[in-house]
Amino acid sequence: MSENDYTTYYTDESFRKKVQRVAKVAGAKVVYAALLLFYMMKDPRVSIKAKVTIMAALGYFILPADAIPDLLPIMGFTDDLGVLLFAISQIRGHLTPETMQKAREKLHIWFTEIDESKLEKLHGGTN
Repeated sequence: MSENDYTTYYTDESFRKKVQRVAKVAGAKVVYAALLLFYMMKDPRVSIKAKVTIMAALGYFILPADAIPDLLPIMGFTDDLGVLLFAISQIRGHLTPETMQKAREKLHIWFTEIDESKLEKLHGGTN
């Protein structure tokens, strides 16, 4: 599948449903990376080119069948995290403190204990 193939799987609604369904199983890192991209997608200052990258990464996350099935214990979301982190690395310049704050606030809805230092490592400690 090409990047454009994955963009067809992304919608706000499909993203919300996926995160709500898998948050606890996927873990805080995966959910935080996905939320960072989701909130960058909503930022009108983010370029169309960056949004295509975001849509592809979130489309892969949403896609029902991926390289490593999400139901496998421990390994199930490894490929998703890799794709999400690659997308973040490609568009890191669009990451703002406001985006990170929104992602953290939403993350705290699903996770009560979060290691903030691990979250910082996901986006290179940009603040």
